Amino acid sequence: MRLLGGTARYAAILAYVSFALFPLFWLVKISFTPGPLLYSEGIRLWPSTATLANYHFVLLESHFPYFFANSVLVSVSTALAVTVLAGGAGYALSRFTFRLKSAIAFLLLLTQMFPVVMLIPPIYRLMTPLGLTNSLFGLIVVYTAFNVPFATFLMQSFFDGIPVQLEEAAMIDGCTRFGALRRIILPLTLPSMAATLGFVFTAAWSELLFALMLINAEQKMTFPVGLLTFVSKFAVEWGQMMAATVLALIPACIFFALVQRYLVRGLTAGAVKG
Repeated sequence: MRLLGGTARYAAILAYVSFALFPLFWLVKISFTPGPLLYSEGIRLWPSTATLANYHFVLLESHFPYFFANSVLVSVSTALAVTVLAGGAGYALSRFTFRLKSAIAFLLLLTQMFPVVMLIPPIYRLMTPLGLTNSLFGLIVVYTAFNVPFATFLMQSFFDGIPVQLEEAAMIDGCTRFGALRRIILPLTLPSMAATLGFVFTAAWSELLFALMLINAEQKMTFPVGLLTFVSKFAVEWGQMMAATVLALIPACIFFALVQRYLVRGLTAGAVKG
């Protein structure tokens, strides 16, 4: 009976994993399929003739390298800026009591309640006189502003999970507040920062709406907007679009492979106090 239960459990896990990964497999399959075979062969698990032509076009004949580099620059810069700012704000909300603390927390929460579409026109009018439209720096500023509130609450929960007595003991031994933060708290929050970094990186990497509205020059487009260049007036280059998507998955996979050791610990760090 125990063997039957274990077999059923593993079968259910296998079915779930297969269901989750099938779209990714189909993505890869289409990227290797020649254009004429997409419609002529119908639905099959693998094309009768595979080709690297789509990858050749994307890497050597399109502007995808620009889109790729722009996305890496914007996503990494946003993730680092948000993690630093949210870390400081989260620490302040967790450790200090000051006037208007509740009001500030409420305002941060309020920023998450507005639909993004409603905020695009005022943001565009605000950024145009400052010369921040059609600029990767302007895009980083917007992404940072919109990710800091949620990341702040995330970091606050992580700091709340670290006993304040650790800092007090360090300060009794002669450390300053900053010294206790650097030597005691910062090492303990590295997994939490990795979780925040991963969340923000993913959000910036896949964001479309702001990048579509604020960037016009093709050389400054990010990857999600750049995919639209494979859609013409009369056709959609599915093979090339899927090849570009597969290539764009590589940085995200590498990033999470590097931080996965800290990611699970970071996501659960603030779940239990004490």
